[in-house]
Amino acid sequence: MNIILLGPPGAGKGTQARKLVDDRNMIQLSTGDMLRAARTSGTAMGKTVAAVMDRGELVTDEIVIGLIREQLESAGDHGGFIFDGFPRTLAQADALGDLLADMGQSLDHVIELQVNDDVLVERVLGRAAETVASGGQARADDNADSLRTRLLAYYKQTSPLIGYYHAKGDLTSLDGLASVDVVADSIAAVLG
Repeated sequence: MNIILLGPPGAGKGTQARKLVDDRNMIQLSTGDMLRAARTSGTAMGKTVAAVMDRGELVTDEIVIGLIREQLESAGDHGGFIFDGFPRTLAQADALGDLLADMGQSLDHVIELQVNDDVLVERVLGRAAETVASGGQARADDNADSLRTRLLAYYKQTSPLIGYYHAKGDLTSLDGLASVDVVADSIAAVLG
């Protein structure tokens, strides 16, 4: 089973992905993690990624699709893939659909975690405060200004995917502000 978790920064996608990895033996494909791993891998693709990043340029969609292809081809026994941080644009969604079709796979579900922006900002600021209170260090972007900038980027670039996947009949929208366990149960009900 292959799924995409959609939602703005702080909506809980990473938390839910980790639960799916633990509960269903799924593999989380985080583009950020894949790029960092590729950069240090020494493979031909890794050298390409390192060169692009060293020049301070953005990694192209083609490179990211190539990394995803490598992951899909090299994965052993598992319960499917969770796409995390990809796709972010309509062009990437098309490329992912083409890749999956080329490999004889499909996208089974796209789950949108819906949130209220003001509540989301409170949630992220609360998370940062809890981290600091427990002796940790909050993420540099866990502040109201950074989060609002990230939300604006999400709405400009990624939110069109909601209509795209809705039109394809793949989208299920869930309340991302419910408790972690309630959201996990809702996702489990969608996945069957």
